[in-house]
Amino acid sequence: MITLYGQDDSGNCYKPRLLLAKLGIPFRHVETRTGPGGATRTDGFIAKNPNGRVPLLELEDGRRIAESNALLLYFAEGTRFLPQDRYERALAYQWMFFEQYSHEPYVAVLRALMVYPERAKDATPEKLAATLAGGEKALGVMEEQLKRTPFFAGSAMSVADIALYAYTHEAPRGGFDLAPYPAIVAWLRRVEADPGHVPLTWLPA
Repeated sequence: MITLYGQDDSGNCYKPRLLLAKLGIPFRHVETRTGPGGATRTDGFIAKNPNGRVPLLELEDGRRIAESNALLLYFAEGTRFLPQDRYERALAYQWMFFEQYSHEPYVAVLRALMVYPERAKDATPEKLAATLAGGEKALGVMEEQLKRTPFFAGSAMSVADIALYAYTHEAPRGGFDLAPYPAIVAWLRRVEADPGHVPLTWLPA
């Protein structure tokens, strides 16, 4: 059985869990905490992933893949979550890059500053203001796209939606008000209505 090393309350670790649940692929979850003193800092884990981060996938033959969006692409190959159309597939990649460079550094980081006690020392007024502004800019970009299409790569849900859903649905915990973004709110409901949806807290039995 494949093994997924991850943190149960991490949006990045939730992404592959959500897709695996939708695809009905069995896996073993190994809770692996990050931060000072966490399991990702141990020599044993560093030997598996020198970057010292989760999620980390370990295949049955021992090969490993890191980075949440790489895992989404690996599991989505040949499924409905990776568009067959060349243009729509490129759009899915586009929005996955957007998630990592323009969304996650603000929406996820502000959530972390507000949720994790060990991050409180970093929550200066300047940091909070900068991440809030960056997150609102990203949400504005998403809102404009979702006014035109029901999902980010077009008419069907894809890995891009899973990538962006993970931290967007948690944005209110970081202090973001989603009320000014009705297209995003409607999109969140569409993602949650897609078959096989599980919440962030879900772990395999």
